[in-house]
Amino acid sequence: MPAGREEVGVGEHPVIALHGWFGSGRAWRPLQPHLDGTRFRYVFPDYRGYGGRVGEPGAHTLEEAAGDVLALADELGFDRFSLVGHSMGGAVMQRVLADAPDRVRAMVGVSPVPAGGVPFDEQGWALFSGAAADAGNRRAIIDFTTGNRLTGVWLDAMVRHSLDSSDPRAFGDYLSAWAKADFQAEIDGRELPVKVIVGEHDPALGESTMRETFQRSYPGCELDVLRNAGHYAIDETPVALATSIETFLAKAE
Repeated sequence: MPAGREEVGVGEHPVIALHGWFGSGRAWRPLQPHLDGTRFRYVFPDYRGYGGRVGEPGAHTLEEAAGDVLALADELGFDRFSLVGHSMGGAVMQRVLADAPDRVRAMVGVSPVPAGGVPFDEQGWALFSGAAADAGNRRAIIDFTTGNRLTGVWLDAMVRHSLDSSDPRAFGDYLSAWAKADFQAEIDGRELPVKVIVGEHDPALGESTMRETFQRSYPGCELDVLRNAGHYAIDETPVALATSIETFLAKAE
């Protein structure tokens, strides 16, 4: 397997899954045993500065990340493909749609960042912007976005993965990229199958935010609220998440 991505499955429906700010391509591993590899072919790439691409030069923008997704699709021979995006990956997948709308079959956002970014107050921005240099900030963010309800052992493991799998400069650059995203007008009204999946315990990118953003932008956008999950359904409820994703993607074939 080339550095910078993982793959699962040999199916005829290609799916590119895009990780979040604290993740990497490896962050999808809790989900992978539950995916249908006979029907779908999943690819889990790293962004520049993450995972197998730590240290690779880049501007760390949504446009660059989307361009890398399209280059990967070309490399793999994917003329048309579906996209799954977690958190920051939700903004990247929409940037791919804006840049190459004819190539995207369907999109599934998992607690996805909207194309209009995420507003922060002064205290929130200090917490998030300080996370590039402070592991404690990373832990506090993960704890908050999962409802302050999960074991510290898991929180610590998530922080370790984030520190080990991302370059601090890239991590800081991507915060501005997704939080200050502003390309809503480029995707409003796009007609394609879209689903958003959120956890009931996600205080920021939960049900109400999806109704005000994705469901207003995409006609017919479906919404699924997962019980017993917060922002990290990949870890918290992987079987339910895999079921929700694939039930939807199967309808887009």
